[in-house]
Amino acid sequence: MSALARWCYRHRFVVVTAWVGALIVLAMLSQAVKATYDNTLTLPGTGSGSAQQLLLRSAPDLAGDSDQIVWQVSQGSVTDPSIEQRMSAMLAQVSNLPEVASIASPYTPSGNIQISQDRRTAYAILNFTKASPDRDDINRVISTSTSSREPGLAVELGGEAISSAEQTTASSASAIGLGAAAVILLIVFGSVLAMALPIVTAAAGVGSGLMLTALLTHLMSVSGIAPILAALIGLGVGIDYALFIVTRHRRGLQAGLDPEHAAVQALSTSGRAVLVAGGTVCIGLLGLLTIGLGFVDGLAVPAAITVVCTMIAAVTLTPALFGVLGARVLSRRQRRMLQDSGPSRADNSGGWARWARFMVRFPAVLACLGLAVMAIVSAPVLHLRLGTADASNDAPSSHTYQAYEMLAEGFGPGFNGPLLVVAQTRSAADRAALDRLDRALITVPGVAAAQTVPTETGPGAEHVAEVIRVLPTTAPEAPATSDLIARLRNSVIPQYTQDTTLQVDVGGRTATLNDFAAVTSARLPWLMTTIVGFSFVLLVLAFRSLLIPALTAALNLLAAAAAFGVLTAFFQWGWGTGVIGLGAASPIEGYLPELVLAILFGLSMDYQVFLVSGMAEEWSHSHDNARAVVAGVTHTARMITAAAMIMIAVFIAFVYLGKRDIAEFGVGLAAAVALDAFVLRPVLVPALMYLCGRANWWMPGWLDRRLPHLAIEPPSQRHPTSPILERASQSRPFP
Repeated sequence: MSALARWCYRHRFVVVTAWVGALIVLAMLSQAVKATYDNTLTLPGTGSGSAQQLLLRSAPDLAGDSDQIVWQVSQGSVTDPSIEQRMSAMLAQVSNLPEVASIASPYTPSGNIQISQDRRTAYAILNFTKASPDRDDINRVISTSTSSREPGLAVELGGEAISSAEQTTASSASAIGLGAAAVILLIVFGSVLAMALPIVTAAAGVGSGLMLTALLTHLMSVSGIAPILAALIGLGVGIDYALFIVTRHRRGLQAGLDPEHAAVQALSTSGRAVLVAGGTVCIGLLGLLTIGLGFVDGLAVPAAITVVCTMIAAVTLTPALFGVLGARVLSRRQRRMLQDSGPSRADNSGGWARWARFMVRFPAVLACLGLAVMAIVSAPVLHLRLGTADASNDAPSSHTYQAYEMLAEGFGPGFNGPLLVVAQTRSAADRAALDRLDRALITVPGVAAAQTVPTETGPGAEHVAEVIRVLPTTAPEAPATSDLIARLRNSVIPQYTQDTTLQVDVGGRTATLNDFAAVTSARLPWLMTTIVGFSFVLLVLAFRSLLIPALTAALNLLAAAAAFGVLTAFFQWGWGTGVIGLGAASPIEGYLPELVLAILFGLSMDYQVFLVSGMAEEWSHSHDNARAVVAGVTHTARMITAAAMIMIAVFIAFVYLGKRDIAEFGVGLAAAVALDAFVLRPVLVPALMYLCGRANWWMPGWLDRRLPHLAIEPPSQRHPTSPILERASQSRPFP
């Protein structure tokens, strides 16, 4: 790291020019090739996955995304001649737009079921040619449909494709997050130039990562929310990584080092810690690949790429900017004090130093209090229910929310989550069995209606796919809807398909999301094993200890449980959804646990690495556990809490994008970081490590000799010893 830091410092303008050039080239490439995001969710080996594959083979028109155009009159009926003529003309226009496969109008002989009983609401089924239509084509459908509005006639659109087109970009949230981070950094550093360093570095890293993601969409399936998640994670860690390096650099300048030497020292110490911390984040994200789902892979890989870009920016662009700014990284007051009073020792008499001294006097009490707080916050996780939030939780001004409300008012809440019973008939006996099933479906508890959907057999299809649209009596997110899916699959369908070759599967978006929650939950233990295992090995190599990695793993899992406890109370119980305008109580998104767990484990490792590296540095010189614990808290707690405040501000900014799933990420990550930085790292970790004594640093000699060394900080680097550390080491005998 020293050689890299020295080269970047001395060739600062080359490095800065290279970064500017790389960003320009990536911007040109991403604009030239255009991103092609894919929101398709397929689950091989599940009932919904089999239904989707059968539709693709036999009835491709129904395999794409199915949305609705909904209209409602304030007076009269939707069948009035003037209304029928106006809406039929609009539907004809929409049917000729690109990527529109078909439209099922309510004004056909078989479309009467698409008109509500009070005759005030009607809808047309809009089938796209593929599961993820282009955004421009969706916007053309929206504009053409809404152009038919007139006083007394409301027209809205609903469905997954419409929702994806209304999705807000990450730019506004990123700007708010960067603004909040700038304010915090200005307070911490007291210098505009020092404040700008982490912002510029993080922006360069995240910008390059997002543009690489646009190129990645041509190599693998990448979800439309991937850039938002990548920006959310990248901004949080990118600013923090640069903050840690800038803080160490400023400390070196205040100690009297020349700017180049201070930059080299900062990269040799905090820069190494950044690589280890960033590596753990990437391990957590890439651990998601063990789930084996393309949708999850398309979220994990772009986020990992963005984190790697922020790491590269932190260890190359930051020292180059140190060379450009020189001593101006310090504020004018600090430069004047350095000139008048000479080098200063690290300030070990502040609030965190006093807290460290208090902590080692009552470690058992504080450990118990910290565990109690985490247990209380984690308690709601016992009631966690995975599922999906329907459009009733979208922004009230959105097309999808308005369409949901109109359909729920006219046809009942279950209409917004139809199930597709897809059958493959091979003989007359199969056809007769399917007819009996069709008649029986309406009698199943929880079924409001069942309608056979006309299908056109795809070219070359060997067998015919028959589709029955089943409308539940309950909303898509209701537990009763999940129970209905299980009842259809486990009892109703087998009753009518036994002794036949009839293949029947239950699909549709509601069933797919229900299966997704089940699949990801089943594979969660493998993900946890992968993340914990790799992180454990990394910390063993870094700190030459067995107890510290084990303690870290346990506390990180506790932090994850607390984060899900907050999510359960905030979203599932509805304690906070009204505050941010995201509807009523509803289950947690099915894919959230894996992603949040992977991200949280990496972020928690960041703070643990910086805290324990400070302890390990003191331990390597004094072999005094009490001094090591106090030194770690004294020298890193202020930096960790400042970094946590920045990360919390960034995460909270993304809560107000108007998307419930992104808001769940923001709230969960912000809560976890807050608990991590203000309960776990300054209270639980040092208290438990103090109680464990010298066992923290024990490793069998035979294992130590066989493992490679991964030094986070060179032995030559050391914080000045404080009298507080001397008193701490004598305040209480080691356990």
